[in-house]
Amino acid sequence: MRFKTTLQGASLFLGMAAASSALAALPPVTVYKDARCGCCAAWVRHLSDAGFAVSTRDVTDLPERKRALGVPARLGSCHTAEIGGYVVEGHVPAASIKRLLQEQPAATGLAVPGMPIGSPGMEGPNPEHYAVQIFDRNGARVFDHY
Repeated sequence: MRFKTTLQGASLFLGMAAASSALAALPPVTVYKDARCGCCAAWVRHLSDAGFAVSTRDVTDLPERKRALGVPARLGSCHTAEIGGYVVEGHVPAASIKRLLQEQPAATGLAVPGMPIGSPGMEGPNPEHYAVQIFDRNGARVFDHY
């Protein structure tokens, strides 16, 4: 009986260590945003709460930065981030970013076009259904639905 309890404890410890290691392995996030945007700050909190280390840069040249990073204008939103070699545009949920980092597809990044109510940082009454798009220089397709 004691052997079984010891094995269960060891399994629990290894599981917790693996989960901790996975969180520690998340790459840092750099968010480019307008200094006056409150929803951007709320999205940054969402990522921080999900285990990401986030730094922000208030910029005045956001449209030019988006173009330089390869974000198509039709996928634009209010902030742009770089993480793990990918670009993240708009209010993309942390779960989709983690999936992107785990699967490592050949892509420029993810985007939630516009500012849909109910997306991270845009919480409010009457949440909208929205899609997370994965994109590259050849186009975009749906990556996740919320």
